[in-house]
Amino acid sequence: MSELILREDTGRVARLVMNSPENFNALSAEMIATLYTTLAAIGTEENIRAIIIAANGKAFSAGHDLRQMQAARGNPDRGRAGFSALFDGCAQLMQLIPTLPQPVIAEIQGVATAAGCQLVASCDLAVAATTAKFGVNGVNLGLFCSTPAVALSRAVNRKAAFEMLVTGKFIDAQEAQCLGLINQVAKVAELESDTMALAQKIAEKLPTAVRMGKRSFYEQLAHETADAYEAAGDTMCANMMLPETDEGISAFLEKRKPDWAES
Repeated sequence: MSELILREDTGRVARLVMNSPENFNALSAEMIATLYTTLAAIGTEENIRAIIIAANGKAFSAGHDLRQMQAARGNPDRGRAGFSALFDGCAQLMQLIPTLPQPVIAEIQGVATAAGCQLVASCDLAVAATTAKFGVNGVNLGLFCSTPAVALSRAVNRKAAFEMLVTGKFIDAQEAQCLGLINQVAKVAELESDTMALAQKIAEKLPTAVRMGKRSFYEQLAHETADAYEAAGDTMCANMMLPETDEGISAFLEKRKPDWAES
C-alpha cells in the first residue's frame, strides 16, 4: 500500500486515510491514481461491505496540486496535455465511486475545497466534524471549478451550487448538512467513531441487497420517472427472489433475527 493512502480494516469496513498532510492532501496525479487503484481493488473484496475515505492533517483535501499544475505550463503545449490527463483521471475517480458495490463514506475533519469538495460530493455518504468547511473557490484564483461543479450540482440544489462556484464562498458543516452535501455533523472528538458507526450499520445489512440497491439507485437517477420505475421494479423483483430476502422477511414476520449465511 502506498504511503499516500493508509488502510485500516475494522471488521468488514475498510478505512482509507489520505496521508499527504504537508500539501493538505492535494489531489495530485499521484494521489488520484493511488485512490483509484485502491478503491478499485477493494471493490473486488467481497468481505468488505463499506468504505470510509478520511484524511490526516488539518485539511481533508485542498483540491488539485496547484504547484504541479503550474509546472505543466512549461511544456511546449503550455500544459494542455497535462491538464487534460489530470482532469480526466480525476473524473474517472469520481465516477468510479458510485459504481463500487460498497457504499463509500467521506469522513471530513477539516477543509474540503475545489476537487476535495468534489470528492465529498461524489461519495455516497458523508460525515463531517463541526470544524469542517467546504468550498469550490477556484474562481478566486481565476479558475472556475467546472469539474467539481459536476458532482456538487448533483449533490445540492442548483442555485446553492452556483452561488458557491461563482462567489468562492465557504460553507460550514451545518450549512453543508442543510444543503444535502453531507449526512451528519459530528463533534471533532467523535468524528471517527460516528463515521465508523454508520459504516458498521451498513455492513450489517445483507450485502447482496446493498449491492443491488446501490447500483439501482444510481441507474434510476439517469432515467425519466417512468423508466426509472421500470428499472427499479426489475431490481426489486430480482431482490425479492433471493433466498436471503425470503429469510429476512420470514424472520421479520416471526420476530427473530434473520439467519443469513452471508453475514
